Amino acid sequence: MTQKAIVTAGTRGLGFEVARQLARLDHDVVIVGRDPEHGAAAARAIGGRFVQADLSVLAEVRALGERLAAEGPWQLLVNNVGGMWSKRWETADGIEASFALNHLSPLVLTEALLDSLRAGAPSRIVDVTSSSIQAALTLGTPSYAEVEPGEYYGMAASGRAKLAHLAYNRELAERLRGSGVAVHAADPGPAATPNAAEMTPEILPPALRPQWEQIRQAVRRPVAEAARSVVLAATEPSLASGVVLDPEGKPSEELTGALTDDLVAAAGDLTERVLKQ
Repeated sequence: MTQKAIVTAGTRGLGFEVARQLARLDHDVVIVGRDPEHGAAAARAIGGRFVQADLSVLAEVRALGERLAAEGPWQLLVNNVGGMWSKRWETADGIEASFALNHLSPLVLTEALLDSLRAGAPSRIVDVTSSSIQAALTLGTPSYAEVEPGEYYGMAASGRAKLAHLAYNRELAERLRGSGVAVHAADPGPAATPNAAEMTPEILPPALRPQWEQIRQAVRRPVAEAARSVVLAATEPSLASGVVLDPEGKPSEELTGALTDDLVAAAGDLTERVLKQ
């Protein structure tokens, strides 16, 4: 039976490749993205449908959630939206972009679609996570007293936001246990995406800058290869809810080791405060 799927930030790079592979596996795919030209081209290429939304703007994410919920039920949501940037920037909501796009945006969309995913059960939520979490940990255990704790290093900022979202992912898996909605996370690893092509050495915390050339080599990895762990998380029937897959598609706890009770509580409190603003 055809599965109805949503892939955010699916017009180029990793998201497009995930959407393409899902379409080949008989999924009816809706691609969400900001750029109508890229979106139309991507939809034509995979035989899917494009829905335009700026996922950095929380009001647009909420409106998107309402629109897609009305089109349910759904069997799959892939939260691919995210990124990392060498230079700090803020969204239209005045929120640092890494925290907004890697954490708040997918959380808001997920919550808006929960009833539609329950109605489509058995269904899945897959969050794209990242080894940039390790870059954040080089600066010490992340604090979530504020959205921005100190000096900006793009990879670490992204990793800190991804860790907050991984805490949400784990909580959601427990909340939905027994509902028919499975929750997974998948680390695609480095890949030759448009976002990676824009990186400069300044994106790294100082301790990691000697590894710049090694990182540049790593992001030449084909995007189709990186997409496999995400597609596996979206389609493998034997996976138990709550599993995090590494870039090889194997269950791993490498990225969840920092999720202490205190950190999870702090990240949740900060998220609630920011979303109430």
